[in-house]
Amino acid sequence: MKKNHLDDACTTILVGKNASLDGSTMIARNDDTFFAVAPHSFVLNPAVNGEKGRKVKSWLNGFESEVPENGYKWPAVPNVDYKKFGYYDESGINGKNVAMSATESTYGNERALAFDPLVKDGMDEDVIVRMVLPYVDSAKGAVERTGELIKKFGSPAGNSVLFSDKDDVWYMEIVTGHHWVAQRIPDDSYAVCANRVSIQQVDFTNSDEFMWSEGIQEFVEKNHLNTDKTGWNFRHIFGTDNLKDRHYNTPRVWYGQKFFNPEIQQDPEDGELPFIMKTDHKISVDDIEYVLGSHYNETPFDPYSPYASDEDKHRYRPIGLNRTQNSHVLQIRNDVPEEYAAIMWLCIGFPTFTPYIPFYTNMNATDASYDDASLSFNFKDAYWMYNALSVLVESNYSEFIQDDIDYLTEVRQDLRMAVAETDKLAADYSGDELVEFLTDRNQKVVKEMQDKAHKLFGDLYTKGINISKLTFNMDENL
Repeated sequence: MKKNHLDDACTTILVGKNASLDGSTMIARNDDTFFAVAPHSFVLNPAVNGEKGRKVKSWLNGFESEVPENGYKWPAVPNVDYKKFGYYDESGINGKNVAMSATESTYGNERALAFDPLVKDGMDEDVIVRMVLPYVDSAKGAVERTGELIKKFGSPAGNSVLFSDKDDVWYMEIVTGHHWVAQRIPDDSYAVCANRVSIQQVDFTNSDEFMWSEGIQEFVEKNHLNTDKTGWNFRHIFGTDNLKDRHYNTPRVWYGQKFFNPEIQQDPEDGELPFIMKTDHKISVDDIEYVLGSHYNETPFDPYSPYASDEDKHRYRPIGLNRTQNSHVLQIRNDVPEEYAAIMWLCIGFPTFTPYIPFYTNMNATDASYDDASLSFNFKDAYWMYNALSVLVESNYSEFIQDDIDYLTEVRQDLRMAVAETDKLAADYSGDELVEFLTDRNQKVVKEMQDKAHKLFGDLYTKGINISKLTFNMDENL
């Protein structure tokens, strides 16, 4: 089943607050598209108050709906050419520190879809963020609003949606025109998901940990959809388990779980890999960044491996791709005041080769290099600059990769220092002055990262000149 728009296939990571290094909740995802070149901007949508009659329109399927007159501010990462490809705002954290990432394409099976087909003009993922995120006060409330909208309008595609606040992380899977299940990620757990139904056993007696569409149990029973003799396994009832899953989807979950739980031996093609996982060590932003930029590193399936066979190199679809338009980690922290607890770690470019920049979302603008990307190459734009850096590193991988690793290592240290310094200084500000301060700090970090990227460009170009094949060494005595 192929979607008729720009989205392709994404990889998701969710982390409960007691499973994280610093007690924060984290939801993260790679936004992958069908096309390698699809310029995205990073913008801030301002809060609205008393603006009656506002509507959201889809440029893809004609969907249109009125939205509430009041809404919180929220950042987004939309397509530049939205009239052709749809908005696809992708991710953001609103003014109440509620985070949302949407969507990860998820495919229901033909058995279930036969009885509840997708709704062609329903609320699709190109508008789902702007229909939900500005109007919710909690992660659970975001699930509720999304469910209400799906009930009212239907869904034209299978989608998984991520929500979080400072306490809760929720994962919602929309699998047919009107049916869905959402599960809360336990505080001590994490999950990795990759384009197939992930949720397994559903406990309908536990509304604190599960939410579901109205009438879903009756729907399954009436249409004889439960293939198991016991239990109510959402993945078995609504999901797929086919050749594409085994080579395109499931191996990404396997690699993520292998990274977080290296002690566990699993099969990369196993359709029964668990959804909820625990690990003995605390998960950091760095860990998530590594997985989202990974390509089966240090396994026989790494396409960059000089030792693997061509067959193994191309056996499985990697997590990090050239089609990853942005990668993000939405972090809500619990060890600082809520006014500056929300950070959006945003990577524009290949997440394998370029850094995740931390943006405090309590800001009043994004940097000019992000907020209006050009449709064609423009080195001043973050989108084009970081993609160009990615292409340069990959163009001579064996010679340039260590330089890139050293650059990313240095940058990660600098960025953590910048966050620590901002947290310390932010304590002296409040209200509008704090918003202005955080905005200035964001832009200062953007400029510093731009300078470091430019330096790496210079180093790699210079190195490339010296290793050109168009060279000839003559005996100096001749």
